[in-house]
Amino acid sequence: MGVDYYKLLQVDRGAGDEELKKAYRKLAMKWHPDKNPNNKKEAEAKFKQISEAYDVLSDPQKRAVYDQYGEEGLKGQVPPPDASGPDGSTFFSTGNGPTSFRFNPRNADDIFSEFFGFSSPYGGMGGPGGRMRGSRFSSSVFGDDFFNPYGEAGGGSMHQPAPRKAPPIEKRLPCSLEELYKGTTKKMKISREIADMSGKTIPLEEILTIDVKPGWKKGTKITFPEKGNEQPNLIPSDLIFIINEKSHNIFTRDGNDLIVTKAVPLAEALSGTTVNVSTLDGRNLTITINNVVHPNYVEVVRGEGMPLQKDPSKRGNLRIKFDVKFPRRLTTDQKAGIKSLLGG
Repeated sequence: MGVDYYKLLQVDRGAGDEELKKAYRKLAMKWHPDKNPNNKKEAEAKFKQISEAYDVLSDPQKRAVYDQYGEEGLKGQVPPPDASGPDGSTFFSTGNGPTSFRFNPRNADDIFSEFFGFSSPYGGMGGPGGRMRGSRFSSSVFGDDFFNPYGEAGGGSMHQPAPRKAPPIEKRLPCSLEELYKGTTKKMKISREIADMSGKTIPLEEILTIDVKPGWKKGTKITFPEKGNEQPNLIPSDLIFIINEKSHNIFTRDGNDLIVTKAVPLAEALSGTTVNVSTLDGRNLTITINNVVHPNYVEVVRGEGMPLQKDPSKRGNLRIKFDVKFPRRLTTDQKAGIKSLLGG
């Protein structure tokens, strides 16, 4: 039976990139031969196993082959039906096209160097041939395991700042009042660059799903951590979508309240009127107003506004404002009648 790479790294079979990196960082620092001079032979064997496990599980193609065929199939010890390779390498076909996979075990020291930026836990100076690579020398890599040959915890004068994070990328997300009233799901396609194991950047297209909740307001932010381009020595930027309300042809929004303006003739404003309002969820409201509607009058219908963001079962109010339409001309008799009616 082949080696269980997941067990070696002490992770679950569904472990993601960050879990794999964390596991490899801890175990590689623990079992590096330079950190174990008293049991170097055992440490070297363990270090190679850990490195190979990380190399396979962190590579989507190798991991897919390993998950299907195990270590034996990966290395050609128990070849699957379409495996071949006279030089001892393993091939796997995908679809009807040519073979596209070959497993060549990588050097454990090279994997360590690419991951940490140097070849020894002693800061790149742990013995003959020690070398520094890149600039990813960060205290966050080592924790309590870091050892400095000069006797200073944390790396002394060789310590470099941790990688800085790129500024966030902000994008507006237009939503109609209907969408913010009922809630909706938005699919956003993004294109960015990611780095493979060798450090080479490759393009990646991705679909992000945003569940817009009822009651969300303009300015609400939805953050997707580290979805920006991957660059050397730089933590990818966060991608932030900011809710932006589209203008509506009937309603305006004021916090959790909705405002609508209705035209009413002067005679109805004085004697009583009825207004009809179609709500954002398709209902029809009929509101009877018996009060005198003056230019600053507002009719408040409670519970017919926008859902509250923290409790969508509750709603703000509907405020009805009025545009009183005055007649342009009055006859002498009409003027006299109004004066008599109003006691002028």
